[in-house]
Amino acid sequence: MDRMKRFCSNASFILLATLILTSCIESEAQKCRPSGRIRGKKAPPGQCNQENDSDCCIEGKLYTTYECSPPMSSHTKAYLTLNSFQKGGDGGGPSECDNQYHSDDTPVVALSTGWFNHRSRCLHNITITANGRSVVAMVVDECDSTEGCDADHDYQPPCPNNIVDASKAVWKALGVPQNEWGGLDITWSDA
Repeated sequence: MDRMKRFCSNASFILLATLILTSCIESEAQKCRPSGRIRGKKAPPGQCNQENDSDCCIEGKLYTTYECSPPMSSHTKAYLTLNSFQKGGDGGGPSECDNQYHSDDTPVVALSTGWFNHRSRCLHNITITANGRSVVAMVVDECDSTEGCDADHDYQPPCPNNIVDASKAVWKALGVPQNEWGGLDITWSDA
């Protein structure tokens, strides 16, 4: 009987240790760590559109890149930024999902690379919640977290890994005063 108790005690300890180790490994795997860095290049004259207070790369500065975004949940935390998806806007070229430009009056967004997930959310709707309101917007582009500081990215730095880059229509629908547009903590989910 004593042997049986010792065996059960040892087996329980091994099972508990295995569960804790598995939990730690799983939790570690869900973290999004930087994937690298790129060095900023100075934009040729007139090549970095600073509409909506967009940043231009600084020559020689190192910018962190990511291939992932934080894990998704039913209310994923993110940072809302302002972007123009219109031709000539600070978003650069046409949207990646449909190769089209979109009016600033249409609720559309670009997601950081990990959430964009190889175009899997293209032309799908997401629900954005902030300021006591919610709005549904269509994903039309990627806010590239892996590259930047080149002509393809309008000489802007790579996006952080937690960005929902939104048109003016999204900001209006959330009821954010125009003088506060540019950066806002939000939550979002697939609609």
